[in-house]
Amino acid sequence: MSGAGPAGRTLRAFRHPVLWVAGWVLLFALVAVGSLWSADDLPSPSISGFDKLQHFVGYAVLSAWAVMLFARIRAQALAALLVIAFGIAIEVAQGLMTVDRSAESADAVANALGALAGLLLSPTPLAGALQRLDARLGRTRA
Repeated sequence: MSGAGPAGRTLRAFRHPVLWVAGWVLLFALVAVGSLWSADDLPSPSISGFDKLQHFVGYAVLSAWAVMLFARIRAQALAALLVIAFGIAIEVAQGLMTVDRSAESADAVANALGALAGLLLSPTPLAGALQRLDARLGRTRA
């Protein structure tokens, strides 16, 4: 399968596009649940600043998935902006909707930096990883 597909294509060429879009939505849901879940019920690492690394990695994964999902850099960049907006919204929600969590600007910065880092995947061979996996899923065995 080709990398970007025909001009104007939003998603990369997949045999199972719904699967990959649903996977991205599921990742958003997991981040939201993990971010809004009571902090008392979650393990807390003893390493100072580890939560910022968790924020960075989580949002880098959301953005990297978008790079693997969308065919064009413009759609990838818009998806990264969506991921950043989501991160800000989650921080606001933590401040408004939870009793044991608070909105932290440092978390929002870590989220945004992670989302931007995920975009760095775009010019690499890893950007086609979902397409390669999709092609393997589509192969029939004799």
